[in-house]
Amino acid sequence: MARLRLALAQHDFSVGAVAANAARVGELIASARAGGAALVAFPELTLSGYPPEDLLLRPSFLAACDSELAALATATHGVAALVGHPHSEGEVFNAASVLRDGRVECTAHKQALPNYGVFDDKRYFRPGHASTTTVIEGICVGLLICEDVWQAEPAAQAAAAGAELIVVINASPWDARKQVEREAVLQARARETGCAIAYLNLVGGQDEVVYDGSSMLVNGDGSIAARAPAFVDALLWAEFDPATRTLAAQDWPAAVDESPEATLYAALVRGTRDYIDKNRFAGVLLGLSGGIDSALTLALAVDALGADRVTAVMMPTRYTSQLSLDGARVQAEKLGVDYHVIDIEPTYRSFVDALTPAFSGKPADTTEENLQSRTRGVMLMALSNKHGRLLLATGNKSEMAVGYATLYGDMCGAYAPLKDVYKTVVYRLARWRNEAGNRERGTGNVSYPGLSGGRASGADSSRVVPDRITADVPRSPFPVSRSWTIPPEVIERPPSAELRDNQTDQDSLPAYDELDAILERFIEREQSQAEIVAQGFAAETVRRVVRLVLLNEFKRRQSAPGPRVTTRAFGRERRYPITSGWH
Repeated sequence: MARLRLALAQHDFSVGAVAANAARVGELIASARAGGAALVAFPELTLSGYPPEDLLLRPSFLAACDSELAALATATHGVAALVGHPHSEGEVFNAASVLRDGRVECTAHKQALPNYGVFDDKRYFRPGHASTTTVIEGICVGLLICEDVWQAEPAAQAAAAGAELIVVINASPWDARKQVEREAVLQARARETGCAIAYLNLVGGQDEVVYDGSSMLVNGDGSIAARAPAFVDALLWAEFDPATRTLAAQDWPAAVDESPEATLYAALVRGTRDYIDKNRFAGVLLGLSGGIDSALTLALAVDALGADRVTAVMMPTRYTSQLSLDGARVQAEKLGVDYHVIDIEPTYRSFVDALTPAFSGKPADTTEENLQSRTRGVMLMALSNKHGRLLLATGNKSEMAVGYATLYGDMCGAYAPLKDVYKTVVYRLARWRNEAGNRERGTGNVSYPGLSGGRASGADSSRVVPDRITADVPRSPFPVSRSWTIPPEVIERPPSAELRDNQTDQDSLPAYDELDAILERFIEREQSQAEIVAQGFAAETVRRVVRLVLLNEFKRRQSAPGPRVTTRAFGRERRYPITSGWH
Protein backbone atom coordinates (compact mmCIF):
# COMPACT_ATOMS: atom_id res chain seq x y z
CA MET A 1 0.00 0.00 0.00
CA ALA A 2 1.25 3.50 -0.86
CA ARG A 3 2.45 5.85 1.82
CA LEU A 4 0.25 8.73 2.93
CA ARG A 5 1.77 12.21 2.71
CA LEU A 6 0.43 14.68 5.24
CA ALA A 7 1.11 18.21 6.41
CA LEU A 8 0.68 19.53 9.96
CA ALA A 9 0.09 23.28 10.22
CA GLN A 10 1.89 24.20 13.46
CA HIS A 11 0.80 27.81 13.26
CA ASP A 12 -0.77 30.58 15.33
CA PHE A 13 -4.48 31.30 14.87
CA SER A 14 -5.64 34.32 16.88
CA VAL A 15 -8.71 34.32 19.09
CA GLY A 16 -11.63 36.12 17.46
CA ALA A 17 -9.85 36.77 14.14
CA VAL A 18 -12.20 34.46 12.25
CA ALA A 19 -11.78 35.93 8.76
CA ALA A 20 -8.00 36.27 9.09
CA ASN A 21 -7.72 32.72 10.45
CA ALA A 22 -9.76 31.37 7.53
CA ALA A 23 -7.60 33.26 5.05
CA ARG A 24 -4.49 31.74 6.62
CA VAL A 25 -6.04 28.27 6.45
CA GLY A 26 -6.72 28.82 2.75
CA GLU A 27 -3.10 29.79 2.12
CA LEU A 28 -1.77 26.76 3.98
CA ILE A 29 -4.17 24.41 2.19
CA ALA A 30 -2.79 25.71 -1.10
CA SER A 31 0.78 25.12 0.13
CA ALA A 32 -0.11 21.60 1.26
CA ARG A 33 -1.71 20.84 -2.10
CA ALA A 34 1.33 22.16 -3.96
CA GLY A 35 3.56 19.97 -1.80
CA GLY A 36 1.63 16.84 -2.65
CA ALA A 37 -0.09 16.29 0.71
CA ALA A 38 -3.18 14.12 0.79
CA LEU A 39 -4.19 15.56 4.18
CA VAL A 40 -3.36 18.83 5.93
CA ALA A 41 -4.33 19.22 9.59
CA PHE A 42 -4.88 22.41 11.57
CA PRO A 43 -4.98 22.99 15.36
CA GLU A 44 -7.94 22.81 17.72
CA LEU A 45 -10.55 25.54 17.13
CA THR A 46 -8.54 26.93 14.22
CA LEU A 47 -11.22 29.33 13.00
CA SER A 48 -12.21 30.82 16.36
CA GLY A 49 -8.77 30.67 17.96
CA TYR A 50 -8.31 29.05 21.37
CA PRO A 51 -9.72 29.71 23.89
CA PRO A 52 -12.54 31.89 22.54
CA GLU A 53 -14.20 31.99 25.99
CA ASP A 54 -17.48 33.93 26.07
CA LEU A 55 -17.27 34.79 22.39
CA LEU A 56 -18.86 31.34 22.08
CA LEU A 57 -22.00 32.73 23.74
CA ARG A 58 -22.54 35.16 20.85
CA PRO A 59 -24.65 33.73 18.01
CA SER A 60 -23.04 36.15 15.55
CA PHE A 61 -19.58 34.76 16.37
CA LEU A 62 -20.68 31.17 15.86
CA ALA A 63 -22.37 32.15 12.61
CA ALA A 64 -19.16 33.77 11.37
CA CYS A 65 -17.23 30.55 12.08
CA ASP A 66 -19.86 28.49 10.23
CA SER A 67 -19.74 30.84 7.26
CA GLU A 68 -15.95 30.73 6.95
CA LEU A 69 -15.92 26.93 7.27
CA ALA A 70 -18.46 26.60 4.45
CA ALA A 71 -16.45 28.96 2.25
CA LEU A 72 -13.25 27.01 2.89
CA ALA A 73 -14.99 23.74 2.06
CA THR A 74 -16.11 24.94 -1.35
CA ALA A 75 -12.51 25.90 -2.18
CA THR A 76 -10.93 22.66 -0.96
CA HIS A 77 -9.97 20.44 -3.89
CA GLY A 78 -7.05 18.10 -4.45
CA VAL A 79 -6.28 17.75 -0.74
CA ALA A 80 -8.30 16.94 2.39
CA ALA A 81 -8.15 19.48 5.23
CA LEU A 82 -8.88 18.79 8.91
CA VAL A 83 -9.98 22.13 10.41
CA GLY A 84 -10.89 22.84 14.05
CA HIS A 85 -13.95 25.03 14.72
CA PRO A 86 -16.90 25.52 17.09
CA HIS A 87 -19.88 23.59 15.73
CA SER A 88 -23.34 24.85 16.67
CA GLU A 89 -26.38 22.66 16.11
CA GLY A 90 -28.63 23.71 18.96
CA GLU A 91 -25.77 22.86 21.28
CA VAL A 92 -22.16 23.90 20.77
CA PHE A 93 -19.40 21.34 20.21
CA ASN A 94 -15.63 21.64 20.00
CA ALA A 95 -15.30 20.16 16.53
CA ALA A 96 -12.95 19.23 13.71
CA SER A 97 -14.25 18.83 10.17
CA VAL A 98 -12.71 17.14 7.15
CA LEU A 99 -13.08 19.41 4.11
CA ARG A 100 -12.71 17.66 0.76
CA ASP A 101 -13.93 17.98 -2.81
CA GLY A 102 -15.86 21.17 -2.12
CA ARG A 103 -17.82 20.00 0.92
CA VAL A 104 -17.71 19.21 4.61
CA GLU A 105 -17.24 15.45 4.47
CA CYS A 106 -17.47 14.60 8.18
CA THR A 107 -17.25 16.26 11.59
CA ALA A 108 -15.71 14.93 14.80
CA HIS A 109 -16.79 16.24 18.20
CA LYS A 110 -14.41 16.44 21.15
CA GLN A 111 -15.46 13.81 23.67
CA ALA A 112 -13.31 14.55 26.74
CA LEU A 113 -13.89 18.12 27.94
CA PRO A 114 -11.18 19.32 30.36
CA ASN A 115 -12.28 21.53 33.21
CA TYR A 116 -9.11 21.94 35.26
CA GLY A 117 -6.12 24.27 35.27
CA VAL A 118 -6.58 26.86 32.51
CA PHE A 119 -9.32 24.83 30.81
CA ASP A 120 -13.01 25.71 31.01
CA ASP A 121 -14.48 23.57 28.21
CA LYS A 122 -17.55 22.40 30.13
CA ARG A 123 -18.73 26.00 30.41
CA TYR A 124 -19.09 26.22 26.64
CA PHE A 125 -19.29 22.82 24.98
CA ARG A 126 -21.26 19.61 25.04
CA PRO A 127 -19.25 16.39 24.74
CA GLY A 128 -19.20 14.19 21.68
CA HIS A 129 -20.12 10.54 22.12
CA ALA A 130 -18.07 8.61 19.56
CA SER A 131 -14.77 8.70 17.76
CA THR A 132 -14.77 9.61 14.07
CA THR A 133 -12.73 8.02 11.31
CA THR A 134 -12.29 8.87 7.65
CA VAL A 135 -10.51 7.19 4.74
CA ILE A 136 -7.70 9.11 3.04
CA GLU A 137 -6.18 7.39 -0.02
CA GLY A 138 -7.27 4.00 1.26
CA ILE A 139 -5.95 4.51 4.79
CA CYS A 140 -8.34 4.70 7.76
CA VAL A 141 -7.54 7.77 9.86
CA GLY A 142 -8.96 8.39 13.33
CA LEU A 143 -9.73 11.98 14.33
CA LEU A 144 -9.26 13.10 17.94
CA ILE A 145 -9.21 16.52 19.58
CA CYS A 146 -6.71 17.34 22.35
CA GLU A 147 -8.02 15.94 25.65
CA ASP A 148 -9.46 12.94 23.80
CA VAL A 149 -5.97 11.45 23.51
CA TRP A 150 -5.38 11.86 27.26
CA GLN A 151 -8.14 9.32 27.86
CA ALA A 152 -7.84 5.71 26.68
CA GLU A 153 -11.37 5.21 25.34
CA PRO A 154 -11.53 7.62 22.35
CA ALA A 155 -8.34 6.21 20.81
CA ALA A 156 -9.54 2.65 21.48
CA GLN A 157 -12.82 3.46 19.71
CA ALA A 158 -10.95 4.80 16.69
CA ALA A 159 -8.77 1.69 16.54
CA ALA A 160 -11.83 -0.56 16.84
CA ALA A 161 -13.33 1.29 13.86
CA GLY A 162 -10.27 0.36 11.82
CA ALA A 163 -7.97 3.36 12.28
CA GLU A 164 -4.36 2.75 11.33
CA LEU A 165 -3.26 6.34 11.92
CA ILE A 166 -4.70 8.75 14.50
CA VAL A 167 -4.43 12.51 13.89
CA VAL A 168 -4.81 14.55 17.09
CA ILE A 169 -5.29 18.32 16.80
CA ASN A 170 -4.53 20.32 19.93
CA ALA A 171 -4.45 23.62 21.73
CA SER A 172 -2.26 22.36 24.57
CA PRO A 173 -0.66 25.11 26.71
CA TRP A 174 2.99 24.97 27.54
CA ASP A 175 4.50 24.69 30.98
CA ALA A 176 7.88 23.46 32.10
CA ARG A 177 6.64 19.91 32.71
CA LYS A 178 4.16 19.45 29.87
CA GLN A 179 6.27 17.87 27.15
CA VAL A 180 7.32 14.88 29.22
CA GLU A 181 3.68 14.25 30.14
CA ARG A 182 2.53 14.55 26.52
CA GLU A 183 5.09 12.06 25.28
CA ALA A 184 4.15 9.50 27.93
CA VAL A 185 0.45 9.79 27.04
CA LEU A 186 1.02 9.51 23.29
CA GLN A 187 3.32 6.54 23.68
CA ALA A 188 0.75 4.81 25.88
CA ARG A 189 -2.08 5.39 23.35
CA ALA A 190 0.07 4.12 20.47
CA ARG A 191 1.05 0.95 22.32
CA GLU A 192 -2.55 0.31 23.43
CA THR A 193 -4.02 0.68 19.94
CA GLY A 194 -1.15 -0.17 17.59
CA CYS A 195 -1.97 3.05 15.73
CA ALA A 196 0.62 5.61 14.74
CA ILE A 197 -0.18 9.10 16.03
CA ALA A 198 0.37 12.47 14.36
CA TYR A 199 0.10 15.03 17.15
CA LEU A 200 -0.36 18.65 16.00
CA ASN A 201 -0.32 21.52 18.49
CA LEU A 202 -1.14 25.21 18.29
CA VAL A 203 1.67 27.75 18.68
CA GLY A 204 1.45 31.34 19.98
CA GLY A 205 0.50 33.49 22.96
CA GLN A 206 -3.07 34.26 24.01
CA ASP A 207 -3.32 36.54 27.04
CA GLU A 208 -1.85 34.47 29.92
CA VAL A 209 -1.58 31.20 27.99
CA VAL A 210 1.30 30.27 25.68
CA TYR A 211 1.09 27.41 23.18
CA ASP A 212 4.37 25.87 22.15
CA GLY A 213 3.63 23.71 19.13
CA SER A 214 6.14 20.91 19.84
CA SER A 215 4.15 18.68 17.48
CA MET A 216 5.16 15.01 17.39
CA LEU A 217 5.05 11.86 15.33
CA VAL A 218 4.67 8.58 17.24
CA ASN A 219 4.99 5.15 15.63
CA GLY A 220 2.53 2.34 16.24
CA ASP A 221 4.94 0.66 18.66
CA GLY A 222 5.08 3.79 20.83
CA SER A 223 8.48 5.03 19.72
CA ILE A 224 8.88 8.76 19.00
CA ALA A 225 9.56 9.31 15.30
CA ALA A 226 9.99 13.09 15.35
CA ARG A 227 9.63 16.16 17.53
CA ALA A 228 9.03 19.65 16.16
CA PRO A 229 10.79 22.56 17.87
CA ALA A 230 8.88 24.66 20.38
CA PHE A 231 7.54 28.13 19.55
CA VAL A 232 8.27 27.89 15.83
CA ASP A 233 5.58 28.39 13.17
CA ALA A 234 5.99 25.75 10.47
CA LEU A 235 4.16 23.58 7.98
CA LEU A 236 5.45 20.16 8.98
CA TRP A 237 5.61 17.41 6.34
CA ALA A 238 5.38 13.72 7.15
CA GLU A 239 4.75 10.35 5.54
CA PHE A 240 2.83 7.43 7.01
CA ASP A 241 3.71 3.87 6.06
CA PRO A 242 0.64 1.69 6.68
CA ALA A 243 2.64 -1.53 6.27
CA THR A 244 4.79 -0.77 9.32
CA ARG A 245 2.53 1.81 10.97
CA THR A 246 5.42 4.24 11.18
CA LEU A 247 5.69 7.96 10.49
CA ALA A 248 8.67 9.78 9.02
CA ALA A 249 9.29 13.52 9.26
CA GLN A 250 10.32 15.34 6.10
CA ASP A 251 12.86 18.12 6.74
CA TRP A 252 11.46 19.36 10.04
CA PRO A 253 13.22 22.40 11.53
CA ALA A 254 15.62 21.57 14.33
CA ALA A 255 15.76 23.25 17.73
CA VAL A 256 18.98 25.20 18.28
CA ASP A 257 18.96 24.91 22.07
CA GLU A 258 16.67 22.48 23.89
CA SER A 259 17.76 23.37 27.42
CA PRO A 260 14.99 24.18 29.93
CA GLU A 261 16.18 27.79 30.12
CA ALA A 262 16.11 28.20 26.32
CA THR A 263 12.58 26.86 26.04
CA LEU A 264 11.30 28.90 28.99
CA TYR A 265 12.90 32.04 27.61
CA ALA A 266 11.30 31.38 24.23
CA ALA A 267 7.90 30.98 25.93
CA LEU A 268 8.27 34.36 27.62
CA VAL A 269 9.41 36.02 24.39
CA ARG A 270 6.54 34.51 22.41
CA GLY A 271 3.95 35.40 25.02
CA THR A 272 5.17 38.98 25.23
CA ARG A 273 5.45 39.48 21.47
CA ASP A 274 2.01 38.07 20.73
CA TYR A 275 0.33 40.06 23.50
CA ILE A 276 1.78 43.32 22.19
CA ASP A 277 1.28 42.61 18.49
CA LYS A 278 -2.19 41.06 18.71
CA ASN A 279 -3.37 44.05 20.73
CA ARG A 280 -1.79 46.36 18.12
CA PHE A 281 0.54 48.33 20.38
CA ALA A 282 3.37 50.18 18.68
CA GLY A 283 5.83 49.24 21.41
CA VAL A 284 6.48 48.91 25.12
CA LEU A 285 7.77 50.97 28.01
CA LEU A 286 9.30 49.79 31.28
CA GLY A 287 11.01 51.12 34.35
CA LEU A 288 14.68 50.08 34.29
CA SER A 289 15.85 50.12 37.90
CA GLY A 290 19.32 48.60 37.65
CA GLY A 291 18.01 45.40 39.24
CA ILE A 292 17.84 41.95 37.73
CA ASP A 293 14.06 41.75 37.15
CA SER A 294 13.84 44.87 35.03
CA ALA A 295 17.11 43.96 33.28
CA LEU A 296 15.73 40.56 32.25
CA THR A 297 12.41 42.15 31.23
CA LEU A 298 14.28 44.60 29.02
CA ALA A 299 16.19 41.77 27.33
CA LEU A 300 12.94 39.86 26.77
CA ALA A 301 11.24 42.93 25.33
CA VAL A 302 14.07 43.63 22.88
CA ASP A 303 14.23 39.99 21.81
CA ALA A 304 10.46 39.96 21.34
CA LEU A 305 9.94 43.27 19.56
CA GLY A 306 13.25 44.78 18.49
CA ALA A 307 15.08 47.67 20.12
CA ASP A 308 13.21 50.33 18.14
CA ARG A 309 9.94 49.37 19.85
CA VAL A 310 11.24 49.49 23.43
CA THR A 311 11.61 52.47 25.79
CA ALA A 312 13.36 52.18 29.17
CA VAL A 313 13.12 54.76 31.94
CA MET A 314 15.39 55.08 34.99
CA MET A 315 13.74 57.06 37.85
CA PRO A 316 16.29 57.60 40.62
CA THR A 317 15.86 58.98 44.12
CA ARG A 318 18.42 59.65 46.85
CA TYR A 319 18.43 55.90 47.60
CA THR A 320 19.35 54.82 44.06
CA SER A 321 22.91 53.51 44.00
CA GLN A 322 25.54 54.36 41.43
CA LEU A 323 25.60 50.66 40.55
CA SER A 324 21.93 50.87 39.61
CA LEU A 325 22.47 54.02 37.53
CA ASP A 326 25.44 52.48 35.75
CA GLY A 327 23.83 49.09 35.20
CA ALA A 328 20.65 50.54 33.72
CA ARG A 329 22.44 52.97 31.44
CA VAL A 330 24.98 50.53 30.05
CA GLN A 331 22.33 47.89 29.33
CA ALA A 332 20.15 50.46 27.56
CA GLU A 333 23.15 51.53 25.48
CA LYS A 334 24.12 47.94 24.76
CA LEU A 335 20.65 47.01 23.54
CA GLY A 336 20.13 50.28 21.69
CA VAL A 337 16.76 51.19 23.20
CA ASP A 338 15.22 54.60 23.71
CA TYR A 339 16.38 55.52 27.24
CA HIS A 340 15.33 58.31 29.61
CA VAL A 341 16.40 59.29 33.11
CA ILE A 342 13.80 61.17 35.16
CA ASP A 343 14.80 62.24 38.66
CA ILE A 344 11.69 61.67 40.79
CA GLU A 345 13.14 63.03 44.04
CA PRO A 346 11.47 66.48 43.65
CA THR A 347 8.09 64.90 42.82
CA TYR A 348 8.39 62.47 45.70
CA ARG A 349 9.29 65.27 48.11
CA SER A 350 6.27 67.27 46.97
CA PHE A 351 4.02 64.31 47.81
CA VAL A 352 5.65 63.96 51.22
CA ASP A 353 5.30 67.70 51.91
CA ALA A 354 1.64 67.66 50.92
CA LEU A 355 0.94 64.68 53.17
CA THR A 356 3.00 65.83 56.16
CA PRO A 357 0.09 67.58 57.95
CA ALA A 358 -2.07 64.48 57.61
CA PHE A 359 0.83 62.28 58.78
CA SER A 360 1.42 64.40 61.90
CA GLY A 361 2.51 62.37 64.91
CA LYS A 362 3.24 59.21 62.91
CA PRO A 363 6.80 58.00 62.29
CA ALA A 364 8.14 57.30 58.81
CA ASP A 365 7.58 53.69 57.72
CA THR A 366 6.82 51.67 54.61
CA THR A 367 4.28 54.34 53.62
CA GLU A 368 7.07 56.64 52.51
CA GLU A 369 8.87 53.74 50.80
CA ASN A 370 5.77 52.80 48.86
CA LEU A 371 5.21 56.44 47.94
CA GLN A 372 8.47 56.36 45.97
CA SER A 373 7.26 53.34 44.04
CA ARG A 374 3.88 54.98 43.40
CA THR A 375 5.60 58.12 42.16
CA ARG A 376 7.35 55.97 39.59
CA GLY A 377 4.03 54.38 38.69
CA VAL A 378 2.49 57.80 38.00
CA MET A 379 5.44 58.77 35.78
CA LEU A 380 5.41 55.54 33.82
CA MET A 381 1.66 55.62 33.23
CA ALA A 382 1.91 59.20 31.99
CA LEU A 383 4.67 58.25 29.55
CA SER A 384 2.65 55.24 28.42
CA ASN A 385 -0.38 57.43 27.75
CA LYS A 386 1.57 60.11 25.95
CA HIS A 387 3.60 57.82 23.69
CA GLY A 388 1.10 55.02 23.17
CA ARG A 389 3.47 52.35 24.41
CA LEU A 390 2.22 49.54 26.61
CA LEU A 391 3.72 49.54 30.10
CA LEU A 392 5.39 46.30 31.15
CA ALA A 393 5.41 45.41 34.85
CA THR A 394 8.71 43.82 35.88
CA GLY A 395 7.79 41.87 39.04
CA ASN A 396 8.34 38.12 39.43
CA LYS A 397 6.28 35.26 40.89
CA SER A 398 8.14 35.18 44.21
CA GLU A 399 7.27 38.82 44.84
CA MET A 400 3.67 38.40 43.70
CA ALA A 401 3.26 35.32 45.90
CA VAL A 402 4.18 37.09 49.14
CA GLY A 403 3.00 40.61 48.23
CA TYR A 404 6.51 42.10 48.01
CA ALA A 405 5.21 44.64 45.52
CA THR A 406 3.42 47.98 45.70
CA LEU A 407 -0.10 48.40 44.38
CA TYR A 408 -0.21 51.32 41.91
CA GLY A 409 3.58 51.44 42.12
CA ASP A 410 5.87 48.78 40.68
CA MET A 411 2.74 46.71 39.99
CA CYS A 412 1.63 49.26 37.39
CA GLY A 413 1.56 47.77 33.92
CA ALA A 414 -0.64 46.08 31.35
CA TYR A 415 1.50 42.96 30.95
CA ALA A 416 4.02 41.27 33.25
CA PRO A 417 6.45 38.97 31.40
CA LEU A 418 7.94 37.54 34.63
CA LYS A 419 4.69 37.16 36.57
CA ASP A 420 4.94 33.35 36.63
CA VAL A 421 8.73 33.15 36.99
CA TYR A 422 10.23 32.57 40.43
CA LYS A 423 13.16 34.78 41.46
CA THR A 424 15.66 31.91 41.44
CA VAL A 425 14.59 31.14 37.87
CA VAL A 426 15.00 34.82 36.95
CA TYR A 427 18.68 34.45 37.88
CA ARG A 428 19.01 31.26 35.81
CA LEU A 429 17.42 32.92 32.79
CA ALA A 430 19.63 36.00 33.08
CA ARG A 431 22.78 33.87 33.16
CA TRP A 432 21.51 31.71 30.30
CA ARG A 433 20.74 34.78 28.18
CA ASN A 434 24.26 36.08 28.68
CA GLU A 435 25.73 32.69 27.79
CA ALA A 436 23.53 32.43 24.69
CA GLY A 437 24.70 35.85 23.55
CA ASN A 438 28.30 34.93 24.19
CA ARG A 439 28.00 31.75 22.09
CA GLU A 440 26.78 33.85 19.19
CA ARG A 441 29.27 36.69 19.74
CA GLY A 442 30.33 38.28 16.52
CA THR A 443 27.25 37.17 14.53
CA GLY A 444 24.81 39.82 15.72
CA ASN A 445 22.20 37.11 16.37
CA VAL A 446 21.15 34.96 19.27
CA SER A 447 19.49 31.68 18.37
CA TYR A 448 16.93 30.01 20.57
CA PRO A 449 13.42 28.59 20.08
CA GLY A 450 10.80 30.95 18.76
CA LEU A 451 13.03 33.61 17.26
CA SER A 452 14.05 31.77 14.08
CA GLY A 453 17.72 32.45 14.71
CA GLY A 454 17.72 36.10 15.73
CA ARG A 455 15.97 39.08 17.20
CA ALA A 456 12.82 40.50 15.71
CA SER A 457 12.92 43.72 13.73
CA GLY A 458 16.68 43.62 13.23
CA ALA A 459 17.63 44.65 16.77
CA ASP A 460 21.38 44.88 17.14
CA SER A 461 22.84 44.32 20.58
CA SER A 462 25.90 46.40 19.75
CA ARG A 463 24.08 49.59 18.73
CA VAL A 464 24.79 52.54 21.07
CA VAL A 465 22.62 55.65 20.95
CA PRO A 466 23.93 58.07 23.59
CA ASP A 467 22.18 60.98 21.81
CA ARG A 468 18.86 59.50 22.93
CA ILE A 469 19.82 59.57 26.60
CA THR A 470 17.94 62.47 28.15
CA ALA A 471 19.87 63.16 31.34
CA ASP A 472 23.50 63.79 32.16
CA VAL A 473 24.41 60.66 34.12
CA PRO A 474 28.09 59.71 34.53
CA ARG A 475 29.40 57.19 32.04
CA SER A 476 29.29 53.60 33.24
CA PRO A 477 32.53 51.82 34.10
CA PHE A 478 31.02 48.59 32.73
CA PRO A 479 32.56 47.60 29.38
CA VAL A 480 30.03 47.62 26.55
CA SER A 481 31.06 44.31 25.00
CA ARG A 482 29.14 41.65 23.11
CA SER A 483 29.76 39.07 25.81
CA TRP A 484 26.64 39.84 27.83
CA THR A 485 23.10 41.17 27.47
CA ILE A 486 22.52 41.78 31.18
CA PRO A 487 25.46 43.35 33.08
CA PRO A 488 27.04 40.67 35.28
CA GLU A 489 27.25 43.18 38.14
CA VAL A 490 23.46 43.49 38.05
CA ILE A 491 23.10 39.71 38.29
CA GLU A 492 25.58 39.31 41.14
CA ARG A 493 24.47 42.22 43.35
CA PRO A 494 22.22 41.59 46.39
CA PRO A 495 18.61 42.25 45.30
CA SER A 496 17.16 45.50 46.66
CA ALA A 497 14.11 47.70 46.14
CA GLU A 498 16.32 50.71 47.04
CA LEU A 499 13.57 52.50 48.92
CA ARG A 500 15.72 53.21 51.99
CA ASP A 501 19.40 53.20 52.91
CA ASN A 502 21.21 49.85 52.76
CA GLN A 503 18.03 47.95 51.98
CA THR A 504 18.04 44.39 50.62
CA ASP A 505 15.14 42.05 49.85
CA GLN A 506 16.36 39.69 52.55
CA ASP A 507 15.57 42.33 55.19
CA SER A 508 11.93 41.39 54.60
CA LEU A 509 12.05 37.92 53.05
CA PRO A 510 13.86 34.62 53.51
CA ALA A 511 16.70 33.94 51.09
CA TYR A 512 15.19 33.37 47.66
CA ASP A 513 16.37 29.78 47.31
CA GLU A 514 14.55 28.93 50.54
CA LEU A 515 11.53 31.13 49.75
CA ASP A 516 11.04 29.66 46.28
CA ALA A 517 11.38 26.10 47.54
CA ILE A 518 8.58 26.73 50.05
CA LEU A 519 6.43 28.59 47.52
CA GLU A 520 6.76 25.85 44.91
CA ARG A 521 5.62 23.25 47.42
CA PHE A 522 2.72 25.33 48.71
CA ILE A 523 1.51 26.68 45.35
CA GLU A 524 2.39 24.13 42.67
CA ARG A 525 2.16 21.00 44.79
CA GLU A 526 -0.60 22.21 47.15
CA GLN A 527 1.31 20.79 50.13
CA SER A 528 0.25 21.64 53.66
CA GLN A 529 2.45 23.54 56.09
CA ALA A 530 3.07 20.35 58.02
CA GLU A 531 4.20 18.53 54.88
CA ILE A 532 6.61 21.35 53.99
CA VAL A 533 8.05 21.48 57.52
CA ALA A 534 8.54 17.70 57.40
CA GLN A 535 10.88 18.24 54.43
CA GLY A 536 13.33 20.17 56.61
CA PHE A 537 12.11 23.78 56.49
CA ALA A 538 11.84 25.83 59.68
CA ALA A 539 8.27 25.84 60.94
CA GLU A 540 8.24 29.58 61.68
CA THR A 541 9.55 30.40 58.18
CA VAL A 542 6.92 28.20 56.56
CA ARG A 543 4.12 29.75 58.63
CA ARG A 544 5.31 33.22 57.75
CA VAL A 545 5.55 32.51 54.01
CA VAL A 546 2.17 30.80 53.84
CA ARG A 547 0.55 33.65 55.76
CA LEU A 548 1.97 36.15 53.26
CA VAL A 549 0.67 34.12 50.32
CA LEU A 550 -2.85 33.94 51.73
CA LEU A 551 -2.84 37.57 52.88
CA ASN A 552 -1.92 39.02 49.49
CA GLU A 553 -4.57 37.52 47.26
CA PHE A 554 -6.13 40.99 46.97
CA LYS A 555 -2.93 42.33 45.40
CA ARG A 556 -2.66 39.51 42.90
CA ARG A 557 -6.26 40.04 41.84
CA GLN A 558 -5.24 43.52 40.69
CA SER A 559 -2.03 42.50 38.95
CA ALA A 560 -1.33 42.56 35.22
CA PRO A 561 -1.64 39.36 33.18
CA GLY A 562 1.54 37.54 32.22
CA PRO A 563 2.53 34.32 30.44
CA ARG A 564 1.73 31.10 32.29
CA VAL A 565 4.84 28.92 32.41
CA THR A 566 4.38 26.86 35.60
CA THR A 567 1.75 24.30 36.53
CA ARG A 568 -0.08 26.71 38.88
CA ALA A 569 -0.08 30.29 37.66
CA PHE A 570 -1.77 33.11 39.54
CA GLY A 571 -4.87 34.47 37.86
CA ARG A 572 -6.56 32.27 35.26
CA GLU A 573 -5.36 29.04 36.84
CA ARG A 574 -4.92 29.47 40.61
CA ARG A 575 -8.06 31.19 41.86
CA TYR A 576 -8.38 31.61 45.61
CA PRO A 577 -10.96 33.75 47.41
CA ILE A 578 -9.82 37.14 48.66
CA THR A 579 -12.06 36.95 51.70
CA SER A 580 -11.50 33.62 53.42
CA GLY A 581 -11.47 32.20 56.93
CA TRP A 582 -9.16 29.35 55.90
CA HIS A 583 -5.67 29.71 57.34
